[in-house]
Amino acid sequence: MVPMPNLLRSALAALLLFFAPVASAMSDVTFERGQLAFETTAGGTITIDVEWALTAEQRARGLMERPPLPDRTGMLFDFGDTRMVTMWMANTPSSLDMIFIDETGRIVRIAERTTPLSESIVSSGEPVRYALEIRGGHAAELGLDTSARLVLPLDLPK
Repeated sequence: MVPMPNLLRSALAALLLFFAPVASAMSDVTFERGQLAFETTAGGTITIDVEWALTAEQRARGLMERPPLPDRTGMLFDFGDTRMVTMWMANTPSSLDMIFIDETGRIVRIAERTTPLSESIVSSGEPVRYALEIRGGHAAELGLDTSARLVLPLDLPK
């Protein structure tokens, strides 16, 4: 074992003191659950059980360090207004489909089978209000594509 210089040891201790409360706070983030629906052009309805990511803390935590999602489950990020959105997969160990949705419920883009643990940026491509994350490949399995529409208004928790 190589001895660590005092200055380096002090710097590492300071970093741990700084980041420990942040990591602890992130693990304490909780999510309420609900359900949303998409209507397809064929007249069908696709329902998904979701966790709501409504606050900045919830959106920052997202699905990091979570096991793979079961079928027909996901997390819906509501950004509160319409804007360009960028996301990444850092600390997310399983592939996701990211479905970007505008304020009218129109799916504007589906980023399929994102790369786990990647720090590459995934962009909405145009301004959106919502992003839905589901298991990677599940959008195609469900028949969810850019012709489907999110049923609005959402029954968000109060």
